[in-house]
Amino acid sequence: MFLSTFEKQLDAKRRLLIPGDFRTAENGAEHGIFLFPSIEADCLEAGGDHLFAVYNEMIQSLPFGSEERSALEWQVMGEQVRLAYDSGGRITLPEHLCVESGLSGDVVIVGLNDRFQIWAKDKYEARRAEQRARARASLSQISKARLDAQTKLAGGGQ
Repeated sequence: MFLSTFEKQLDAKRRLLIPGDFRTAENGAEHGIFLFPSIEADCLEAGGDHLFAVYNEMIQSLPFGSEERSALEWQVMGEQVRLAYDSGGRITLPEHLCVESGLSGDVVIVGLNDRFQIWAKDKYEARRAEQRARARASLSQISKARLDAQTKLAGGGQ
């Protein structure tokens, strides 16, 4: 699993230290990662062999030639780069991906269970606030739905 959030520095050569907890055999990232522009946000998405297998399985399950499959193949397979760690546990991000994602200087690495994202610090701050508001609203809706279900089971709402 990729868990937690880390603030890191991208050096002048675009090298980024990947946290040791992210470089494990359990998540398939012990030798390196694959990386591509995120589909859902203005950041980079990365993971190990296990995440690649999930994406590959999802793509293979779609009909050959469908627009959805083509779009995912294009984004995940076509835009993907495989990056190995140097002796210090760093990767070197391709320049075009740094430009596209606005990465330079301070970056934030966010663990998201089976994957992680690499954000420009300013974009991360805005996304964090947005996600926190969305999570609060979601939790409120889930709690209300559970309470409604319990009330209905107890015979209070037929």
